[in-house]
Amino acid sequence: MKTKLTMTILALVVSLYACNAMAQSTQPRLEQQAVHEPPPQAYEDCRGKRAGETVQHTTREGMVTATCVDSSQGLVARPNRQAGAQPDVRLSQDTTRQEQQSRNNAQQYSIEQAISDQAQLHTIAFSGLAFITGSYGAATFIPPGKVCDFFGFQYMRDIDVAQKGHNPIFLNRVAGNVLYTLNDGQRALLEKASCEEARQMKVLAEMRLPLIKAFYRELGGDIPSGSRGLNKDAVKRYVGEIFAFDAQLSYRRAQIFGQLAASFTPEQKARMGRMKFGDFNTWPAIDVEKYKLPRGTEKLVNVAYMTHASEFFSWYAGSVEADTYFCPERHGTYFGGFYMKDMPAMGKRDYDISTSVTGDSGKEFLNVLTGNQRNNIIAIPDRQRKALRETINLRRAIAAELRKFLKGEKADREKVLALGRRYGELDGEMSYYYATAFAKVSRTLTTEQRKALIKLRGLDGYTSAPAYIYSTPVQESLHLPDTKHFFFPNAKSGGATK
Repeated sequence: MKTKLTMTILALVVSLYACNAMAQSTQPRLEQQAVHEPPPQAYEDCRGKRAGETVQHTTREGMVTATCVDSSQGLVARPNRQAGAQPDVRLSQDTTRQEQQSRNNAQQYSIEQAISDQAQLHTIAFSGLAFITGSYGAATFIPPGKVCDFFGFQYMRDIDVAQKGHNPIFLNRVAGNVLYTLNDGQRALLEKASCEEARQMKVLAEMRLPLIKAFYRELGGDIPSGSRGLNKDAVKRYVGEIFAFDAQLSYRRAQIFGQLAASFTPEQKARMGRMKFGDFNTWPAIDVEKYKLPRGTEKLVNVAYMTHASEFFSWYAGSVEADTYFCPERHGTYFGGFYMKDMPAMGKRDYDISTSVTGDSGKEFLNVLTGNQRNNIIAIPDRQRKALRETINLRRAIAAELRKFLKGEKADREKVLALGRRYGELDGEMSYYYATAFAKVSRTLTTEQRKALIKLRGLDGYTSAPAYIYSTPVQESLHLPDTKHFFFPNAKSGGATK
């Protein structure tokens, strides 16, 4: 049966309610330090905590109990003075090794690394390889975690000490621990939110489909008669609406998370405190199947439920900077790179996706091209530089606003949506650069180059569905709205193309 996708942005009304005020502890003042600044670990141990809470803090002498106190740089762990306390030297040595690995990972994955010319160039090239060798259906594939991504999960998985961040068991492990920690009422809150969000996430996925179709029309030269091709302003406006809707969902998700955090008991806080951000090794093995929704639940509801559980922890234990972080492939997600990278892992319980596959394949793609072809891709990092820089400020502003819910405050919904819309306009601008450059390269490829690129794609035996709603195939024929409005109008018509 043919499915007609309605692309009108739905007027989805959600009831806003004030979150319960979080219990406020007395905040001890940070004593002046005469010589040394606190070590970085002192701030790390209080990440996601509140002033007055106690934590286990690692010092040169070993593991000690400390209190999180305010400082000009944020909450910092101040060791409690306890006479006669003896350090656990073995624990100190183990923790030191883990901390060093965590620092190394954090240095490897950062915003500056993500926006560097090399990371951007190879990621864009990887998208070009996927777009030119792929199909419309493959380009619609996207992991659900790539939307509403202001909750620090991407950073947590990238810096994971155990290097399990890109293995399917990572999300199940963290979600299982969160669901185990919650009581029945709290889990019911997440289930209700997941049912609500699943419908909206489907609309968000459907909004992407006409844009991707327009990009493939540009690639194949199937542009409206008399038009000179894609219209950057039209693309920017449309993607602005996609991201504004994304921001609306993110706002509601943060609201739920804030309500959940405010309801925690001391015992729940203590258990969550024992789970370290970015350290899979500190998360006990939990049978997550016991806490999943009943068999027969709609798949997208299940996806939303597990996403809520996992991202709650990364947000609760993370920071504004973790929420601001993005990997190089966060933008321009309309070209099939996720299908090419993730499809071999689909349906496998324990499969490590190589963190180097994007960069390596992108580099090889560029090597197949001639100098003139390659110049179309090499020019993009400079063209998008200003837009990419602005996205950092926008993400940080959105993240900071959403985190007000974690403090028991109310975030400004209209501000979040406006920031999201502007963010989308920038994503649309960058995506326009990608689509037009890929089309130019494709038009000049030789038969031998195309064969080489198909081989580099490395997906023999895989056939894409006609389209995907995230990672779920849609097998029915698609009837999309007319995509002419993404292109410049016919110069002779003097008006907009319908």
